[in-house]
Amino acid sequence: MLSIRPLRLEEIEAAQTLFEISKKTLGFVPNAMLIMARNPQMTRAFQSFVGEVLKPGSIESDLKIMVANLVSHSAGCRYCMAHTASIGDHMGIPNEKIAALWEYESSPQFSESEKSALRFAQTAAVAPGIVTKDNFDDLKKHFSDDQIVELVAVISLYAFFNRWNDTFATELEEIPLKFAEQHLAQK
Repeated sequence: MLSIRPLRLEEIEAAQTLFEISKKTLGFVPNAMLIMARNPQMTRAFQSFVGEVLKPGSIESDLKIMVANLVSHSAGCRYCMAHTASIGDHMGIPNEKIAALWEYESSPQFSESEKSALRFAQTAAVAPGIVTKDNFDDLKKHFSDDQIVELVAVISLYAFFNRWNDTFATELEEIPLKFAEQHLAQK
């Protein structure tokens, strides 16, 4: 059920500059952003925030995307699961590792630090209020306070994306749809 129709690029004033980064990094403009484009000021501010959270930092980009995927999986947001899995593939994360994200605890494909970050992300995604001191203590074995702030920013960003896209029942675009059909359909 499509709630709000995404705008077409030709309907958006200054669409070229507004969505330049999306086109360059993803190869398309996500429908989520084309819905948000009904408020250009919010779209600009949001894109700036997304860029800040997801830019390379002290946490490796592949771990950020795996955290984003697990948060989306925990929330049941298939739109964001497909997007983050497709982005992970584009970044060079092996498809087997992407497919094993939900089994990270028992999979030998994940390092102890990755498992710690994914465990924390899953807990925070399900219910932020259930994150405990033990969760933080486990995370602090592998990450500095600054890195933890970076991880929580990714978790929080994707919590927003999950709610945004599930509320609007955002239609999945061709590129992530094809990836999901090939690699995630069994999940």
